[in-house]
Amino acid sequence: MNTGRRIAVGAVVALGAALAFAGCAIVAERGGGMGNGMDHDGMGQTDGSSEFNRADIMFAQMMIPHHEQAIEMSDLILAKDGVVPEVVELAEEIAAAQGPEIEQMESWLDEWGAPSMMDADDAGGMGGMDGMLTEEELDELEAADGTTGTELFLQGMIEHHEGAIDMAERHQENGESDEALALSASIIETQTAEIERMQELLAG
Repeated sequence: MNTGRRIAVGAVVALGAALAFAGCAIVAERGGGMGNGMDHDGMGQTDGSSEFNRADIMFAQMMIPHHEQAIEMSDLILAKDGVVPEVVELAEEIAAAQGPEIEQMESWLDEWGAPSMMDADDAGGMGGMDGMLTEEELDELEAADGTTGTELFLQGMIEHHEGAIDMAERHQENGESDEALALSASIIETQTAEIERMQELLAG
């Protein structure tokens, strides 16, 4: 991912936490989702689609750039020499799994009539998205040799996965779409197992 793309992703990241909590509060106040008809913002159930709500939309809008950074991190470590096969395998698995998930979430947002990126005008405040690496941390990972890069990758990806799990757990509490809830449940299960693998690799 080039610097321009990182800046674009960073703009989305800066809105994530504030919108997530604001959206979930709206859902909670209404006692349910927006799937049965339209709300005052014009978002609701589309013809022939499953029910969804604002928490589903923001889950996808935040998880897309989150996944994109995980793929970038994987690409950076895979480009290095001297990386142990277990880490290579893990990075390949992460990239292979999260690419299709990005496409799936983009298709949901299109179906729901929602933009793929959040609108800055909707943010009441700014906050960081859970687990995202900074530009400096990405640059450090890119510049490192295979040995140092492996440690940075594992440490960074553990934190990154923990952030994704937190986001997915919030979605489990507030989401409405069966498909989106299935994805957030899968993220919790898959990434929890991957964290255990990475912790073992660091310890070893």
